[in-house]
Amino acid sequence: MDTGTTRRRGAALEEAILDAAWAVLSERGYGEMTLDAVARCAGTSRPVLHRRWPSRVKLATAALARFYALNPIEVPDLGSVGTDLRFVLRRMSDRLRPDLLRLVFDMAADLADENSNFMEMREAITNDRRIRAILDRGVKRGELDPDRLTPRIVSLPTDLVRHELLMTMKPLSDDAIREIVEEIFLPLVQRTQDRR
Repeated sequence: MDTGTTRRRGAALEEAILDAAWAVLSERGYGEMTLDAVARCAGTSRPVLHRRWPSRVKLATAALARFYALNPIEVPDLGSVGTDLRFVLRRMSDRLRPDLLRLVFDMAADLADENSNFMEMREAITNDRRIRAILDRGVKRGELDPDRLTPRIVSLPTDLVRHELLMTMKPLSDDAIREIVEEIFLPLVQRTQDRR
């Protein structure tokens, strides 16, 4: 029987579900986000959601990842690693609204129940491509020592921003961003002759 509607499948269905999950998260918060509520909002069934995301924390993480993918931070070449990093960290700080921070805290118990953690959640949501692009330009310009760019050091600027956001629940000041870039990060990665 043709009801006049087209059955969604694959990517179209997944996008509709993630849009619905984001709508429920935004309107009601994580505490009231259930698979049933998202299924109703998406016009599908709970088993369809459960096959793709077996828990609400996985669905919420996927919805967050989609939000960030649809709202990327563009990284222009402003001429130096310091200037580029200050730019991207400012955008990152401004984008992480208080309601998104609250969402992360609300998900903590479910992450622990699934033997997961904030680091795994972060890796599922974001990547450091934009930071890597800045650092690669810095290496090509001769600003940075590529041997000093270990994975932990590469993630340091964004980790410090996230930490301060989670501690203060508000955007970073320009001074805090300058300190992270100029006083902490750059001294670790500049070529030896450029270090003070």
